[in-house]
Amino acid sequence: MSPPETDLKGRSKSGIPGGVDLGPGRDWGAEIDAILRADHGAPFALLGPHWNERLKSFDIRSFQPGAIRLWVVDSATGETVTELARVHPAGFFAGSTSRAQRVAYRLRREDGGGITEFDDPYRFPSLLGELDLHLLGEGKDLRIYDHLGAHPREIDGVAGVAFAVWAPNARRVSVVGSFNNWDGRCHPMRLRPEDGIWEIFVPGVGVGAIYKYEIKAATGELLPLKADPLARQTERPPRTGSVVAAAERYEWSDKAWIEARAKANSRGAPVSIYECHLGSWARVPEDANRSLGYLELAERLVPYVKDMGFTHVELMPITEFPFEGSWGYQPTALFAPTARYGTPDEFRALVERFHAAGIGVIADWVPGHFPGDAHGLARFDGTHLYEHADPRQGLHRDWDTLIYNYGRREVANFLHGSALYWMDRFHIDGLRVDAVASMLYLDYSRKPGDWIPNRYGGNENLDATAFLRRLNELTYGQHPGTTTIAEESTAWPAVSRPVYLGGLGFGYKWNMGWMHDTLRYIGCDPIYRRWHHHDLTFGLLYAFSENFVLPLSHDEVVHGKGSLLGRMPGDRWQKLANLRAYFGFLFGHPGKKLLFMGGEFGQEREWNHDSSLDWHLLADPLHRGMQSLVRDLNGAYRELPALHEGDCESFGFQWIEAGDADNSVFAFLRRSRDGKRQVVVVSNFTPIVRYGYRIGVPGPGRYLERINTDAAVYGGSNVGNAGEVRAIAVPSHGRAHAIELTLPPLATLIFEWIPA
Repeated sequence: MSPPETDLKGRSKSGIPGGVDLGPGRDWGAEIDAILRADHGAPFALLGPHWNERLKSFDIRSFQPGAIRLWVVDSATGETVTELARVHPAGFFAGSTSRAQRVAYRLRREDGGGITEFDDPYRFPSLLGELDLHLLGEGKDLRIYDHLGAHPREIDGVAGVAFAVWAPNARRVSVVGSFNNWDGRCHPMRLRPEDGIWEIFVPGVGVGAIYKYEIKAATGELLPLKADPLARQTERPPRTGSVVAAAERYEWSDKAWIEARAKANSRGAPVSIYECHLGSWARVPEDANRSLGYLELAERLVPYVKDMGFTHVELMPITEFPFEGSWGYQPTALFAPTARYGTPDEFRALVERFHAAGIGVIADWVPGHFPGDAHGLARFDGTHLYEHADPRQGLHRDWDTLIYNYGRREVANFLHGSALYWMDRFHIDGLRVDAVASMLYLDYSRKPGDWIPNRYGGNENLDATAFLRRLNELTYGQHPGTTTIAEESTAWPAVSRPVYLGGLGFGYKWNMGWMHDTLRYIGCDPIYRRWHHHDLTFGLLYAFSENFVLPLSHDEVVHGKGSLLGRMPGDRWQKLANLRAYFGFLFGHPGKKLLFMGGEFGQEREWNHDSSLDWHLLADPLHRGMQSLVRDLNGAYRELPALHEGDCESFGFQWIEAGDADNSVFAFLRRSRDGKRQVVVVSNFTPIVRYGYRIGVPGPGRYLERINTDAAVYGGSNVGNAGEVRAIAVPSHGRAHAIELTLPPLATLIFEWIPA
C-alpha cells in the first residue's frame, strides 16, 4: 500500500481517505519550500505538533529527506497514532492526530534502508528559561557555559543533547553532524529573538558526537561550517569539529588544596613558577616522537616540578587552537582543553595531581585576539559579531588576528564566562592573561591614522579596561584564593592594584622591563658591564609600584634569540657560570619568579615546539649542576622568609652596595616582614676572584652561605667562604658591622644571618 500523497491545499491525490488539511491563511507552499531549502527562520512554527483550532486536534508536520512513509507513534504505548501524508516528494510530511490532547510521540520512518523509530526534536519545548535569557541578554550570565553550547540532557525520559548558540544576525542556524549526515535541512534551530540565541534539543544524540553549526547569513550567504564557540570538547587538530562532552561529574579530591591556595598565591608567599609547553616538555621518540598525554604528564611532569621545588606551574595555552606554531596563543575554543593530549577529564586529572603535590596551576589565557580561521569566530553569523568591524579597531596588525569587541556586553560575557569556567570546572588556580598591553591601547603597534581615539580623544581602550576590571572582580569574587597575572609591558599605572583603588585589579604583573634590562646586562662581556651597571639597579626604582613577577619566559628563547645559555658571553665554562650567577641574582631579587622549561638545566639550543627538551644534556655534570642549583635556589627561596615575604613591598629590600660599577659587584639585604630574619645577597659579575671584599651587614653573628653559585656541585670552581663568615665590628656601608668575603668569579652568594 502506497503512502497517502496530497497537494499543498490538502486535497487527496491518491483518493485515500484522510487527506491532509493544512488550513487557510498561510502560504504553505512557500513555507514548505523554505524548509526544503533550509531557509526557514522559524522552523518550530511549522514543524512538530500544532493545535488546529478548526479540527480541534493536533497537526504534526515533519521534514524527513529520503523518507517514503512516516507514522506518528505514541511514546508510552507504542500504538500507531496516525500515518502522515507526504505532501512533498522531497520528504515533507503532514497530518492530524485526531486527538484533542497533546501526545508524547515518536516518528516511525520507512526509507530505502528499512524502518527506524526516533523522537521528533520539534515536539520539545525551549530549554532556556526567562531568567537565563535575561542574564544572557544583559551580559551577566556568570554560568554561560551551562546554558550555551552542547549539553547532554534527558527530557520527559528522552535522552539527547541540547544545543544553543548566539548568532543574532543569522537568517537560519542548523546543527549538523554525523547524526544527520551534515545536512543543514534536518535540524534547523529555534530562534529566541530577544537574545539572538538559537536552540534545539536533538534526541538520540550522545556523548562523543561531532557537530558544527551551519549558518545562513541575513544576506542569504551560506557560511563555512562553524565550530561551537562554547564547545567543551573538540576533535584533535587538524580536525576542527566540536564534540559533545559528557556531563561534568568528575569527583575532585583537592578540597584541602582549594581551601589553602589563597596563602600559596599571596604576595607574601614564595611563588616560583615553572612555565611549560605541554607538547614539547618531553616526547616519546619510539612512538613517532609524539607528545605526552595528560595522564602521562601527571606521572612524569608533576613529580619533576615537585622535585625541582617550584611552587606553581604555568601552562602555555591549553584552550583548543588550530595552528601548532601559535603555541596556543591563537585559540578557537576558549572552553575546551586541547584534544592533542587527551580528554577534559584527563586534563582534570593532571590538575588534581599537581594539587596533590602542593603545586598551583596557572593557565595562560588569551582574551586579546583570535584567529580568522573560517570555522572560528570570525564573521560568525555573517557579521562582525565578536570582532570590531573597522580594521582600525578589529585587526591585530602584528599577528594578523582579530580583536574582540569588548564593548559588546555579550562578547564580554563570553570571555568572562571562559575565565570563570576554567576556575570552576578545572580548578585552575590562576590565569596569566596574555598580551594585556595590546588590549589597553587603541594605538598599540599602529601607525598614525590607523587607529580611532576614544571618546575623550585619548589612546586608552576604555572598553578593554572596563572588561579587565570586571574580569578581575569576577575571578576574585567568584573563586576566592585564585589569582590573575597580567603580561603587560608598558607603564600603565596600577595594573596590580585593586579595582576599588582605581587599579585594573590583577594580582600580579610581569616585569618585562626588568627582564629586558637584566638580560641586556648579563649578555654583555664582563669587561663592558661597568658601563651597563644601571641595567641591574634601575629596576629597584619601581620594584614595588606593582606586584611583580620576574619572567624568564618562552618569549626569550625563540625567534632567533637563542637559549638563555646561548645568550651568555665567554667560553662554555663562563657561559654556564654567568647563567648560574644570573639565576642567583633572580632568586635574590624582589619579585616572584618565573622560569621557562629547559632553562633550569641550561638548554643549549633555542626552544623548538616540535621537539622535546634536550634531556640528554643531563648526562653532562655541568648541566646536572645547573639543575641542582635551580633546585637549591627554589629551596632557599621557599625556606627563607626574607627572600619572599617582601617580594612586593619595600620593607623587604635595601641596597648595601649599588655603586661598585668598576668591579661589577652588587650587594643587598632582603628582610622578612617582622624584620628579624635577614639575608645578604652578593653578586660578582666579573671572572675575577675578589678577596677580602667588605660589605656592611645588619649586625653581629654568623652569616651562613646558603647558596654559592660557584660551588663545585653546581659545576663551579668551588671558590667561596667555607660555608659561613662571622661579622666583625668594623663600620662599613653605614653599618656598625661588616663581613669580609671571598667573591667567586661570575657568581652570586646568598647568606642567611644568624644573629649573635
